[in-house]
Amino acid sequence: MKIHLIAVCGTGMGALALLLKAEGHYVTGSDANVYPPMSIQLRNAGVIIKEGYKSENLNPLPDIVIVGNAVSKTNPEVAKLLELNIPYISFPSAVAKYFIKEKHTIVAAGTHGKTTTTALLSHILEVAGLSPGFLVGGVPLNFNTNARNGNGLYFVIEGDEYDTAFFDKEPKFLHYKPKSLLLTSVEFDHGDIYRDLKHLEESFSKLLGIINSDGFASLCIDYPSVVKLCKNIPFKFDTYGASSAKGNGRNHWSIGSFNFTPEITKFEILRNGKLYLNAETHLFGRYNILNIVGTVSIASNLDISIDAVSEALYTFKGVKRRQEIIAAVNGVTFIEDFAHHPTAVKETISAVKEKYKRSKIWAIFEPRSNTSRRNFFQKVYPDAFKDADAIVLADVYNKELLKEEERLRPDLIVQELKKRGKEAYFFKNCDEIVLNIAERLNRDDIVLIMSNGGFNSIYTKLPDEVRKYANS
Repeated sequence: MKIHLIAVCGTGMGALALLLKAEGHYVTGSDANVYPPMSIQLRNAGVIIKEGYKSENLNPLPDIVIVGNAVSKTNPEVAKLLELNIPYISFPSAVAKYFIKEKHTIVAAGTHGKTTTTALLSHILEVAGLSPGFLVGGVPLNFNTNARNGNGLYFVIEGDEYDTAFFDKEPKFLHYKPKSLLLTSVEFDHGDIYRDLKHLEESFSKLLGIINSDGFASLCIDYPSVVKLCKNIPFKFDTYGASSAKGNGRNHWSIGSFNFTPEITKFEILRNGKLYLNAETHLFGRYNILNIVGTVSIASNLDISIDAVSEALYTFKGVKRRQEIIAAVNGVTFIEDFAHHPTAVKETISAVKEKYKRSKIWAIFEPRSNTSRRNFFQKVYPDAFKDADAIVLADVYNKELLKEEERLRPDLIVQELKKRGKEAYFFKNCDEIVLNIAERLNRDDIVLIMSNGGFNSIYTKLPDEVRKYANS
């Protein structure tokens, strides 16, 4: 088939394009924002990428078009396919139709931690010899691709609560029909489509509602919203949390003792208060450890051996753009992360601080997601940066597309941080940050850059500028 994907460089759409290409289809795609690592993966696989949205991108006429949720009905390509009556489908529907089919679907859902847990679950199944299919919203370093149609029974997928497409406003994860579900967290997010936390909770309630009586879920009860969702679940489920305070599931999983070092994290996983596994991982930070506990609960329910789980935890390399070291220049270490929700920002900074106890931690943040660009968390963000030694905020991405009264005010967050005695800076864009911050960095500093987009190539520009000082 000739298949065209509109908004192909999103992590999910790009992964789908790779799956379709691997199945032998002729695949093209278009996007307004074409940047690595997805653009490199797609081109290396032979997917033809057309930059910009144009009606002529539909020549030659595709057999079917997959429409990403990033585009509206007014998109030139969407308008053309509607005019020509070309068959079209949403991304989640395409995944379900072409790849999930009759497989045992494992969905990792929640406000935080979806990508890492999806990647880790896939790796656990791989180590266990089960050859899973998977679709991850990032690139797992153990696979170097974020999508594969495996030969085994299982398909692991990241369950996004965002809406499906302009023609389908239900959450994406409802299309995946989970047999097993990992629910890591529920907090308010996606303020552009959800009115409030209750509205968001309704979507997760629908997700639990489509699981059959022979299904299974592992639910993190550290979040009040998840505790509410646990009531009256008609299928088998486990709970997990930071403490051993038991939930109302079949088993309760928790963290025992743990020890973080710069090289490795050692910790105990408890089931119903008793030692289940002495685990070792190269991930760091309490939040990652808690996510691991949830994946182990899923693996246990699938009867995967403790030895396979232990090996998988130790050999898991993580995911690109999730606490990934991207450069080390003149003694300065640069780490990239996708964090944008205040909780994710806080936990990521905390994890980095815990690992690099003796270093100065610089937190550079771009408000780029639909929620972080808005002022929902104006008063919350200052607390999210409390563990950073220096904070640098960029202006809101594409702020002109928002009404002034809706926008986040990063400059006011910086003012508040300064009142609290923090070293904090506000600069309008990447280039201003590079110009003003590079000269302030010293040997052994850690620079944590957080954005869910390209951030105008700051990931290369800032290390390059520091390299100039090193060579001068």
